[in-house]
Amino acid sequence: MKVGFDALIAHANAKIDTIQADDALPLQEAGTHVFVDLRDIRELEREGLIPGAIHCPRGMLEFWAHPESPYHKAVFAQPDKTYLLYCALGLRSALAAATLKDLGMDNVAHIGGGFEAWQASGGPVEENPSRKG
Repeated sequence: MKVGFDALIAHANAKIDTIQADDALPLQEAGTHVFVDLRDIRELEREGLIPGAIHCPRGMLEFWAHPESPYHKAVFAQPDKTYLLYCALGLRSALAAATLKDLGMDNVAHIGGGFEAWQASGGPVEENPSRKG
């Protein structure tokens, strides 16, 4: 049986926490959340990112997040923080958050509407550091 992407997104959204962009704005500086940008490097270069966010390519998320992976990154070993994932529109981040939940991470959520909603809410955007200078 085939499942469409919309069914995958709906299934993911049913088991994850979604934080709307307006509600995510004060979390950026609160120190309680790690913002994780899942977008492709070309999107970051073109559009920038949320200040203070870490960039984790979507294809590496599970490997960087899982403590037993040879690619594990220490930034994903902060149990006192909530990982707030985002992508362009909130589709990739919904799937990614659901995957991290499946891996046993309960401290994960995503920004509904993604980076586009963040910008529409007046959220600050930092130019991609690789373009600075």
